Amino acid sequence: MALRLPRDAASVPLIRQMLDGTLRSLGVEPQIRDDIELMLTEACSNVIRHAAPSDDYTVSASVHDHLCVIKVVDNGDGFDPRKVAEPEPGAEHGRGLQIMRALADDIRFTNRHEHGSVVCLEKRLRYAPGAAGQHLMAT
Repeated sequence: MALRLPRDAASVPLIRQMLDGTLRSLGVEPQIRDDIELMLTEACSNVIRHAAPSDDYTVSASVHDHLCVIKVVDNGDGFDPRKVAEPEPGAEHGRGLQIMRALADDIRFTNRHEHGSVVCLEKRLRYAPGAAGQHLMAT
């Protein structure tokens, strides 16, 4: 699934609910869905807060080989994740990259110089016994 979304805070719950509904339908375990929901929320929120002004951003998600791959693409100036300062202890903001790194099985940042950034998050899926996703992804 892929959606181009308005760069607005209201878009975050929409994409989060759509992806969670899809993963729930496949029978992905709740803890894995929660991790994916939080990673997605942080990636989208970072675009809304930090990307250069633009009208939209794109979120794509795919499931294959028991792996969920999410890409969040903005049209801003890009950023270097190695240069993002660690938040102060007790800070209420600035922990998005830490959260994504902690929850993702793999995370990649691609800076497209003046054409935005791509955050690629991967999470290994676990399914409830007898779940549809187990059988669909095995073929």
